[in-house]
Amino acid sequence: MTTLLKNVDLYEEITKLRREGRRGALATIIQIRGSVPSFETAKILVRDDGSTVGTVGGGCVENDVWKAARQVMFEEKPRRLLFDLTDSSNLEAGLICGGKVEIFIEPILATPTAYIFGGGHISKAISKVATLAGFNTVIVDNRPQYANRERFPEATEIFSNSFEESFEQIKPNEFSYLVIVTRGHLEDQNVLRWAVTTQPRYIGMIGSKFKKNAIFKNLLAEGISAEQLSRVFSPMGLDIGAILPEEIAVSVVAQMVSVRRSTRGSILPD
Repeated sequence: MTTLLKNVDLYEEITKLRREGRRGALATIIQIRGSVPSFETAKILVRDDGSTVGTVGGGCVENDVWKAARQVMFEEKPRRLLFDLTDSSNLEAGLICGGKVEIFIEPILATPTAYIFGGGHISKAISKVATLAGFNTVIVDNRPQYANRERFPEATEIFSNSFEESFEQIKPNEFSYLVIVTRGHLEDQNVLRWAVTTQPRYIGMIGSKFKKNAIFKNLLAEGISAEQLSRVFSPMGLDIGAILPEEIAVSVVAQMVSVRRSTRGSILPD
């Protein structure tokens, strides 16, 4: 565990972490009673690689905070810690401050990004609903007349070149959600072939079970493994009887939220 002290702006570091698609946890002293070697609002940022910025007083308290922060960033749930430095065990350990300190630890997470492959009417609806649900949306389609700012004003980024060129620029991570809804089976298969070689949080492909089985059969024949394909939600979306594009969008984004809010790996495709 290392601490950087050279004029590092803690909030700039948080912004950098989120921009890079990384995890962290921010611990803040929210209350002090008695004598404690720090002050209220003191902070320490713990990054996903274990390095830190700032301090909440050092010693075994900071070590315990560091351990808890590592859990918080991966569980994605905040936590409160109370340290009683008047406890006899602490006195025996050489902590003679004689006070109490309460610390709040919150996860620092990148904003999730939905990469929507396809620029049709269902994609338009998914982009709008996903944005409302707190996702950044990126539109990928090889037709500039569909992948443009006029159709997708809320999108953070738009790719309108070939899918293959887009694949080279997109680097999915654990905060990425890949939604495959192109104009046809062949393009869906093309995108899925690439998608299962990456490590996003979610891969969903639109279509019937018949379409899914046909595409999976083709990809298995090409050498894609059954394990890779087992990660794919298809037909994607929760089963709510959706028919209209807007209803399909609600079902798909609801499934993405379910995956986002669950412990990783606890929700698997059927």
